Amino acid sequence: MSLTELQALEAEHVIPSYARYPVEMVRGEGTRLWDADGNEYLDFLSGISVLNVGHCHPAVVAAVREQVGRLTHVTNLFYTEPAMRLAQRLATSSLGGKVFFCNSGTEANEALLKLVRKAKPRGEIVVLHGGFHGRTYGSLSATTQESKQVPFAPLVPGFVPIQPTVAALEGVVSERTAAVLVEPIQGETGVHALSDEFLLAARAACDRVGAALVFDEVQTGMGRTGTLWAYEQTPVVPDALTSAKALGGGLPIGALVTGPRLADVFQPGDHGSTFAGGPLVAAAANAAFDVLEDPQLLARVRELGERLRERLRALPQLSNVRGRGLMVGFDVPEAPAVARRALLEQRLVVNATGPGTVRLLPPLTVGDAELDDAIGRIAAVV
Repeated sequence: MSLTELQALEAEHVIPSYARYPVEMVRGEGTRLWDADGNEYLDFLSGISVLNVGHCHPAVVAAVREQVGRLTHVTNLFYTEPAMRLAQRLATSSLGGKVFFCNSGTEANEALLKLVRKAKPRGEIVVLHGGFHGRTYGSLSATTQESKQVPFAPLVPGFVPIQPTVAALEGVVSERTAAVLVEPIQGETGVHALSDEFLLAARAACDRVGAALVFDEVQTGMGRTGTLWAYEQTPVVPDALTSAKALGGGLPIGALVTGPRLADVFQPGDHGSTFAGGPLVAAAANAAFDVLEDPQLLARVRELGERLRERLRALPQLSNVRGRGLMVGFDVPEAPAVARRALLEQRLVVNATGPGTVRLLPPLTVGDAELDDAIGRIAAVV
């Protein structure tokens, strides 16, 4: 089927919620993608940080092939080993509490919002301008971006948006506060890391009033910043975090991970999901976990991230190069046009997070030569 035919099918049958590039991707391997015409692309977006292990990692493919022939779904009325083992790995690698599985980052954040509200009934949730937590009603209400919220008002009440400053934080956290929800690095609005000063103030404020400090690590987790969890590079430990994107090695899965204090807030019947933690996606996630928890890989992510930012800073057309590990952003005029030219002229997959920012999220398995190649392609379009 030709691209023109696919576009005709979309126009007639698909709700127009995405602005697609005029490319049909048909195959992926490692950091490479191929379109229907046989053109090869260097992928520095990883499905928006989903494919941290790269496309079709052999270990993930093998795990899925083995599991799909054995059992794909059975509901959470029964035990399955892949899910229980994955829960153990998530909890012990992070906060030491317990895990609730779901199917996406948005769903993980919805579970988190319910959790903190049950822990402190009717409590307010402090959220940050520039954050992004999802598009369903609870997570959208926590995403203080006017363009995303206004068409769908009224939203869920009880969210208090502030700028990410210590003064703003101390002016709103009170006995009414159930939680302060943050991304340690705000990704969707341009790769902006929260300061240690702000995070320390948030931890102290939450402790003072009995609120929870909770991290959305949907994009920053699973090795993206050079440690398995981004909070490990901050001076604080959250009371809960959410994970998704790279957790499934390319398959859809999300997780809410608590520390000990919030581990038993939910009781049977408080929350649920039909497909959550199914054996197929859990098997894929365990295989991806094997790859991403490797200390040598994580050290290399930190090393390559520093090299990537250094090389980008050498390009005079770019400014404000920033990030941590292989989560990198830079400012450039007409960023959406730059991202489009990179794709169509240089076969390099990146994305623009706004009118002036390009974001890079390569697979964590990227090689030295591929990183140099990407720099050359970026230079050619800017």
